[in-house]
Amino acid sequence: MSDTRVRIGLIGLGNNMLSHIGRLVQMPEVELVGGCDPVTDMHARARDRFPQLASMPTFATHEELLRGVAPDAVIISTPHSYHRDQTVASLESGAHVLVEKPLVNTVREANDVIRARDASGKVVMVSYQRHTQAPYLKIKEIIDSGRIGTVQMIVALQNQMWYAGQMNRVRQGNVPWRMQTHLSGGGQLNDSGSHLVDILLHVTGLEPSHVYAAQQSFDAGLDINSAVTVRFTSGAQASLSIVGNAPGIGSAVWEDVTIYGSDGAIYYRMMGQPGFEPFVELRRIGENDPLDMGPLAQGTTPDQHFVDVILGKSVNLAPAECGLRVMQLSEAAWQSAGTGQVVEVASLGH
Repeated sequence: MSDTRVRIGLIGLGNNMLSHIGRLVQMPEVELVGGCDPVTDMHARARDRFPQLASMPTFATHEELLRGVAPDAVIISTPHSYHRDQTVASLESGAHVLVEKPLVNTVREANDVIRARDASGKVVMVSYQRHTQAPYLKIKEIIDSGRIGTVQMIVALQNQMWYAGQMNRVRQGNVPWRMQTHLSGGGQLNDSGSHLVDILLHVTGLEPSHVYAAQQSFDAGLDINSAVTVRFTSGAQASLSIVGNAPGIGSAVWEDVTIYGSDGAIYYRMMGQPGFEPFVELRRIGENDPLDMGPLAQGTTPDQHFVDVILGKSVNLAPAECGLRVMQLSEAAWQSAGTGQVVEVASLGH
């Protein structure tokens, strides 16, 4: 790898990876050196969509990709259950890793990744795009600065027409991998819900201690709606409602989040992503009018941020530890929903 250019391999060539490619081909510091997907039709589709990939070699497996082109870095966009092995193999080959959310499906797998990262000395970043988007950078800045005091309570709702969209495909005879637990690791909590859980933990810096959850699966065999109560190590609390069986605009997400501190609160409302500007307001106890939050920082994409971190231009804003925290809360929620008992995060696998 040169000081100004990163050779990137692509693991998985499905729909989501096409979005990554659309950004990567516009980055002069990136060279796409290979891709892999077990479905060979995906190879031709990627080349048809992006003429820049006409000469890029493609492979059936990530092992073949890593051996064949020895990339400096990889981007992983595959079903969730493949993430652990693909990430560890990439690190062991000497590649940096940007992996789609969730990082993995269990706490034990997350710790496996962290150990492999530490042994390799390479970058692992989870593609949680909110970490580098302007509104969330501002929310984190406000909380870190102490303007709302000590975080005490989080109330959050996520609403998406997820279940209906997935079941439409099932009825057409095409069962999506997100509806197959052995591939997805879970339902809506592990899909769009992962984004909500992650950003709440990221902007507050809180770590989950105990979790109680109730979930509805309907006829899907995995979680669709989740009601989750969380106690954090700091003593703060959260009430999370993740609703996958809801009306909506296509796959757009509605979120309603309030983060309460000892001195004030941040109110955040959002419909759709991206392209829909969220509503963010800062208020303090004892003052009737909202406070000026100051200008928003310049945001960026996970792809650009990943390359900037590799080249030493930025600090990793979404390291593997973010994925670990998400899995601590999510795995505890699944266990709690199954047993009807409060689950202590410390009891989960290492």
